[in-house]
Amino acid sequence: MKHLKYNIAFVLLLAASSLQAQLLYQVSGNSAQAKSYILATNKLVDMSFLDTIPNVFKCFSQCNKVLTEFAFQDYQAIAVLRKAALLPDSIQLKNFYDERKYNFIDESLRLTLGMGLDQLARMKPSYLTEMYRAELFKKWLQYDENRSMEAFFQAVAEERDIPVIGLDQIGETMFMLFDREPFHWQCDELYNLIENPERDVKQEATIRDMYLMGRLTDIAYQVESPDNHSTISFSDYQVYSKRNIEWVKRLKPYLHTGNVFIVLDCVYLGGDKGLIAQLRKAGYKIKPVNRKN
Repeated sequence: MKHLKYNIAFVLLLAASSLQAQLLYQVSGNSAQAKSYILATNKLVDMSFLDTIPNVFKCFSQCNKVLTEFAFQDYQAIAVLRKAALLPDSIQLKNFYDERKYNFIDESLRLTLGMGLDQLARMKPSYLTEMYRAELFKKWLQYDENRSMEAFFQAVAEERDIPVIGLDQIGETMFMLFDREPFHWQCDELYNLIENPERDVKQEATIRDMYLMGRLTDIAYQVESPDNHSTISFSDYQVYSKRNIEWVKRLKPYLHTGNVFIVLDCVYLGGDKGLIAQLRKAGYKIKPVNRKN
């Protein structure tokens, strides 16, 4: 009954928020030969929410390429990433924790993931952190990776033989996933997440609610704030900001020809350092698709 009440409330929130949410943007100008589009996504939101975003499928149908952070359907790249998640033989995770913390992590992983450090100690702490976060979100925020809107358009594009292009090269993706923070920070982050899981749950719930209202700028400020002590925090946002500048350069040839559908997490788009602001600085016209003025 508790989950039923939550689901009813969530559906009502989706319907109400969709009336004001600005999540789909048109990109033109700067010598672009045709229009392109940017859609903000949030992995915690069910793909059914797409039905509440006016014109999103119409805009998608006008495009002949999908651009995203990482192409999930690139199976060769996924195999490389899985290998990159492994620690080198010269590094043992137990050397970075005292016995109490190591045992605490081991017990928590067993309870949450069904596997302990006897099976997972070869994995980088950043990988374990993401695994643990996913399970937290499944339990407390009803996250369903099979229903997430995040990969919807990639899957549709694959069915229709539409090219899906990652903005990051494979080495950059590996860096973002596993090495953007020093190793000892990764170790501390894993322990802190397990000790204080409510921080990440609360943060991601807040971002999801802001997303449903189309508050992309507020999402940027939420992540960028020095008061944010979740695993995606101020230091990560600085990395994202620098990458946005590089992404504008990589988007240029695709935007020049137009008819591109860009799908990116909402964290990357809003604020004065977000991708939308950087595209405007580069001379592009960015217009919310569903605004009435």
